[in-house]
Parts: sequence; structure tokens; C-alpha cells
Amino acid sequence: MPHFRLGPVSIHYEVRGDGYPLLLLAPGGMRSALSVWSHEPGRPKLPWINPLEDLSDDFLVIGMDQRNAGESEAPIRADDGWSVYLEDQLSLMDHLGHRRFHVMGGCIGSSYALGLCKAAPGRVTAAVLQNPIGIVNGNRPKFYAMFDEWVAEKQLTHAELNEAVADAVRTRLFGGDFVFSVDRAFVSECTTSLLVMPGDDDFHPRAVADEIVSLAPHAKLLTPWAGDANRSNTLARVRDFLVSHS
Repeated sequence: MPHFRLGPVSIHYEVRGDGYPLLLLAPGGMRSALSVWSHEPGRPKLPWINPLEDLSDDFLVIGMDQRNAGESEAPIRADDGWSVYLEDQLSLMDHLGHRRFHVMGGCIGSSYALGLCKAAPGRVTAAVLQNPIGIVNGNRPKFYAMFDEWVAEKQLTHAELNEAVADAVRTRLFGGDFVFSVDRAFVSECTTSLLVMPGDDDFHPRAVADEIVSLAPHAKLLTPWAGDANRSNTLARVRDFLVSHS
């Protein structure tokens, strides 16, 4: 599996298929790795399509492990926030030679995708947001707990990740409002076409997806989308949406 190196950062990625480029930003919270898209034998079938496989007949699909998830590694610094992830993602697409591309993000990947829409509006041509995360009804402690579990794991291999660094990064990532990476004012002015697939739990509140659709000028809601009963229709709708903007 190839790795892209940017200074001390090593990003693991995989490319499949051919056609217009589609960058995948995986579910998994702080463990956002391309393997999370895939079904593991012997475990319950995942509710989502696997775009790395299911869309590679129509697109050049690029999956990546975010820094310090899966096989990607990077130093962890107190000033790390959403911007360092966006730099990794854009630098990878530069490395692969793709100036313009679609994005599909699941869970935390939806916040990465919206961040890319803001940071590089001339480059992201369409975005699919599956299970977008966000703040609703006092659910912030769940995000902090998820982050703290990741910290306990990473402290085994990252001596620089002390309590002060962890507190600073936690606040930068999950101390904000709405979808964390961007604010409502940006979403209300976002020119990128969005296809939003709502969640229904504390990490992925339906209210967050509904608000994105109500705010964004060019957003469509796809529901129901999860599970075997909806899989074929979901794949067709996602494919058609992306093809229409290629």
C-alpha cells in the first residue's frame, strides 16, 4: 500500500478505478481509516455502501487513513486542529495530480469534507456527507470521551502526547459548535453541491443533517439510505449525484 510523505507526516492511501477523482474521508472518529468503509468477514454487515469498491467502476476513488489513524502517522502537537487534516488531504491530492475532485465523507469525514469546501472551494466539485457529526442536546461529552480513548491508545507510541497537548487538541477539534470544522455562516454561503445522508444517534444527530440541508443553497437530502433494503438505491443516488457534477 502506498504512503505519501509530507515532512514528518506519512499518509497511507489507496487508489482504485478510473475516471473523475473522488476522495474518500472515512468514518471512525479519530480512527478515520479507509478500512472502516469495508465489511469484515464474520461481523454484521455495515449500513453503508463501500465507495472504495462500489464506485470504482465510475470514478478514480482515493481512500486515505487520516493522520494517526490506520497506517498513517504524524507528530501530535498542541496546535493541531482541523487545518492540519485539511492540509494532509489537499497535499495528497496535489501529490496525485488532481486539481479538482469530488469528496465523500462519513461521520467525521463529513466535517472534513465541509472543511475542504471552505478551504478549497474551487477544487471540491461536489460532496457527499454521510452521517454528519455535530453538537446537539448536550452530546459534546461523547465526542470528548471518544477523543480521550484515542489519546490513551496513542500515548503508547507518542511520547509528546501529554495531558496539556491532549487538552489543547481536544478543544481545537471538538470544542466548537455545529459540525466543528465550519460554522453555520459558511454553510449558508457554501457554493458546493451537497448530498446529505442523515444519521440518527448521539454522534450523528438527524437535526444536524437537517440543518445543513436547510442552510446550504445547493443541498439535497437522501433518506432512507442505510441498510440492505436501501443499498441499491443509495448507490444509484450517490453515483448519479456525483456523475451529474463531474
